[in-house]
Amino acid sequence: MSDQDQYEYDFICIGSGPAGQRAAVQAAKLGKKVALIERQQDVGGVCLHTGTIPSKTFREAVISLTNEANRKALHNAHASEALAKRPAAHELFARVGAIVERETQIQEDQLRRNDVAVIPGVGKFQDAHTIIASNGTGSQPISAENFLIAVGTRPTPPSDLSIVDGAVITSDEIPHLGELPRSMIVIGCGVVGIEYASMFAALGVEVTIIDSRRRPLEFLDEEIVDELIHQMRDKRVIFRLGETVQSVEILENGLRRVAIHLESGKRMSSDLALVCAGRIGATDSLGLDSIGLDADDRGRLKVDPNFRTEVGNIFAAGDVIGFPSLAATSSEQGRLAACRALGVDAKSMPEHFPIGIYAIPEISTVGAPEHELTANNIPYETGVARFREVARGQILGDDTGFMKLLFHRDTRKLLGAHVIGTGATELIHIGQCVMTLDGGLDYFLEAVFNYPTLAECYKVAALDAHNKLSLH
Repeated sequence: MSDQDQYEYDFICIGSGPAGQRAAVQAAKLGKKVALIERQQDVGGVCLHTGTIPSKTFREAVISLTNEANRKALHNAHASEALAKRPAAHELFARVGAIVERETQIQEDQLRRNDVAVIPGVGKFQDAHTIIASNGTGSQPISAENFLIAVGTRPTPPSDLSIVDGAVITSDEIPHLGELPRSMIVIGCGVVGIEYASMFAALGVEVTIIDSRRRPLEFLDEEIVDELIHQMRDKRVIFRLGETVQSVEILENGLRRVAIHLESGKRMSSDLALVCAGRIGATDSLGLDSIGLDADDRGRLKVDPNFRTEVGNIFAAGDVIGFPSLAATSSEQGRLAACRALGVDAKSMPEHFPIGIYAIPEISTVGAPEHELTANNIPYETGVARFREVARGQILGDDTGFMKLLFHRDTRKLLGAHVIGTGATELIHIGQCVMTLDGGLDYFLEAVFNYPTLAECYKVAALDAHNKLSLH
């Protein structure tokens, strides 16, 4: 009997988010016997049930329903009344529920078609080749030659804050809100905090953002962030940056409210506090000590370039290994981990991948921001195109969006593309392709784009950069 024949499965994935699901399908397509362990009732993980898909669906529902209210207001004698009437929570979250249900079915069908065994339960390692899957009906040991840990993350509130039902929540609880608050305090201005703050502000909720950092989204191009802050302030969002939360108090004076006390001595209150203070790897129930693995203080696992942990037959991918913690990159990491675990050669993930911030307005970026090029003494020139300068931007009514391209002054290669405005996360892929194929300014100057489209911004921005370079 070979070593492989000793085990029930060739490959087991723990967690069914983007990394686990993609890895399981990839392993199955390589002709391996594959199982997937999922602790929740349905497959899909945080991405499908509480993270990416619900938040992005909620965003589209907000835009759709608020635009519908605005259109009605144009034909309503009582326009102010029409504008004041916000969508109800059940209208917004009904759309979220429908999309989550449909996506769950699609993923379940894909796993079934590829003969991936889905095992419900919480997985805990007994040794490097055996895991115990426990659920409400009992537990069972399952063996495999290789494992992929793809358990994702969970919200982690600061140690001095407690989650209080209906008053202090994390992003996981947003889809379960019974009604929309009139006011909200968002603690933390990372990606999740900014996204939800902008969505609720678009609904007319009075939003205040508190963060100890001086700038939100510090990894993005500063000019793009400045425009985002400007547009959010235009929606009456208040930024309390450089401030630290000292304590939270629940006020029970007829109408439950949340009082936030800051270290600076300030005090503010709202109907709801949303805590977006980062996430921690969901590794505490895996029994890592039994296989000689240690997670860091954020619950994350260390892997080598092949996504292999310090235990040779155990791999990890997705948010549980840290940056970039994107659904798209997690999916590709899972696929690559499966290939490497099963001895199949596969190219590494491309250097340039897009980042999408689904705020209102949305942001997307690929490559280096200006401050990074400056810090590294790389000579560059900028080209900017405003959406209002192209016909499609006028048609869409987006007069604030813009694109910024960064080109190397000597080689003319594209170093970075940064977009804020309608369709930014779709538009960015043209820049991504040009960077990956080592292209640059000359491509955009010579290319012909459909008219009218937002893609014309690439031509306009390139001409802007070309004109600047011609002056030197």
